[in-house]
Amino acid sequence: MRKATAPVAALALSAAFAVACAGRPPRPVAHWDEDLLSPQRYRVRIEKDVQVPMRDGVTLATDLYIPEAPGRFPALLWRNCYGKDGYGDMSWYASRGYVVVHQDVRGKHASGGDFVHFRDDANDGFDTDEWIGAQPWSNGKIGLMGGSYLGYTGIAQAVRGSRHLAAMSISVATGDVYNGWIYSDGALFLGFAFPWGAVGMNGREFRFQNPVPVPWPEIFAHLPLETMDVKAGYPNPVYREWLRHPRAGDPYWKDVSYEKDIARISIPVLVLEGWYDLFLRGALQDHVLITRDSLSARARRHKHLVIGPWAHEGGVRNNAPKAPAAGPDRSLDFGPEAAVETRKIYLRWQDHWLKGIDNGIDREPPVRIFVMGENAWRFENEWPLARTRYTKYYFGGTRANSITGDGTLSTAAPAAEQAADSYVYDPASPVPTLGGNTCCSQVPSGPWNQIKAEMRDDVLVYSTPELKTPLEVTGPVKVTLYASSSARDTDWTAKLVDVHPDGYAQNLCDGIIRARYRAGRTAPADLLEPGRIYEYEIDLWATSNVFLPGHRIRVEISSSNFPRFDRNLNTGEDPMTGTRMAKAEQTIYRSKQRPSHIVLPIIPRRR
Repeated sequence: MRKATAPVAALALSAAFAVACAGRPPRPVAHWDEDLLSPQRYRVRIEKDVQVPMRDGVTLATDLYIPEAPGRFPALLWRNCYGKDGYGDMSWYASRGYVVVHQDVRGKHASGGDFVHFRDDANDGFDTDEWIGAQPWSNGKIGLMGGSYLGYTGIAQAVRGSRHLAAMSISVATGDVYNGWIYSDGALFLGFAFPWGAVGMNGREFRFQNPVPVPWPEIFAHLPLETMDVKAGYPNPVYREWLRHPRAGDPYWKDVSYEKDIARISIPVLVLEGWYDLFLRGALQDHVLITRDSLSARARRHKHLVIGPWAHEGGVRNNAPKAPAAGPDRSLDFGPEAAVETRKIYLRWQDHWLKGIDNGIDREPPVRIFVMGENAWRFENEWPLARTRYTKYYFGGTRANSITGDGTLSTAAPAAEQAADSYVYDPASPVPTLGGNTCCSQVPSGPWNQIKAEMRDDVLVYSTPELKTPLEVTGPVKVTLYASSSARDTDWTAKLVDVHPDGYAQNLCDGIIRARYRAGRTAPADLLEPGRIYEYEIDLWATSNVFLPGHRIRVEISSSNFPRFDRNLNTGEDPMTGTRMAKAEQTIYRSKQRPSHIVLPIIPRRR
């Protein structure tokens, strides 16, 4: 055990803080002033690499940041797969009257055992909670902290439910591993699951902390998928296990994916998310399940959600997530309100639930969203919003291929008996990923100009005329597609876009459906009858955006978004072992009998 001391200036409890603790009305921004937080009062003693025993005898290296004062304190716990050394300013929290417990997870960095993604986090987290509760410096209350995988470790142990847990504040995370981390409605989440899971997490140290010599375009193009890890030089048996279990409901996912167990969480939970984060859909689903189904009335009432215009990288490993840049042609500026200081949001939550400070957080509405376009924060009482008017916008025109076509988008239902658009999907030349909800490799994330994709003939483009008045879209977005293919299996993709007056096409949200899983991701794979028309529902996740006057609403339909998602090879073979590619003739129907459309969650404007 190594010891060190980090001096922190002692600060007295100010009169301004005392006034703030009497309660304040909710404020329409996502910043919290210093006077709402517990003050810095203590010097901090650091104990390095304390060995915390797990039930199977493995010990996990844990750093303790302890206030130098008599008495017992609440604990804040981070369980970290990226290395606890140099990760954030833990003394900042400890100086305010918390014991910070920062632990390397099993098999990572200084901890013992072997790391297997997700497998041991529930049990190891529970055992750590019990250890903390028995320490002489502990008052028996624990707050869980962290983002991304650290957020997952918090969710896993919160599901286990140690009696010592009092609250959780996390960011950009979900407990739905299957359909949030590895797959997306049947398609492999290639642009994240492979570089993060197979390469970055391969070994004791997180490899992206140093440059990784991987030629990503060449690797992503490699077939079959099951040997991509070997081709990249990072063999990973866990990655290959993921490929062998492509369906939800497979017993393989039972003890690591908590989409059904999330309602077992019984403590107040705050989650920070981003409209462009890869875990957005899962976090929204988690929120609904906890607020609706938790057996704890306290957890149902005090599940809070903050969603900003952030990509994943904006809020995971630093204290101030920024509004993401949108390239390559120019940047989108969401304004100064878009950036928040994560640690202040975390601390205000933990101050109330672990220390009993009346800072008003429990009386605020549970949902706070950043509305893009208007670039403003707003409180809401629920998700999805109760006042939503779900409105169908139908595809039309005569030929929608590329931005040079005349594809239309309108609330008027089609009257034609026969109308369709066709294109050829060639998996050897897929539509490239241009931003969106991904991270952790050279795949771009966040808002990007979609014009380069829209120039392709295998992308169908449907647009409204320029809007005369503002139109707000906030909530879940879905596309209903009537389509046929010459292939035995194929993919369908959809994207919602805000077209600015200068032509800049800002992606808002998108989704994919693998045709063989059209009956649901838990259903057995069912190949297509070539030429037969099927109805598909594509989940585009969610967004919040005001389409301003002069802007246009646009929908893109295609069959690939690569390498965010793996390519469908169109042959009907196993997607993980297949190497043979075939072109597919794709047809989208937009007739009176088969009215393909998008459903937008319209929010009535206050006059």
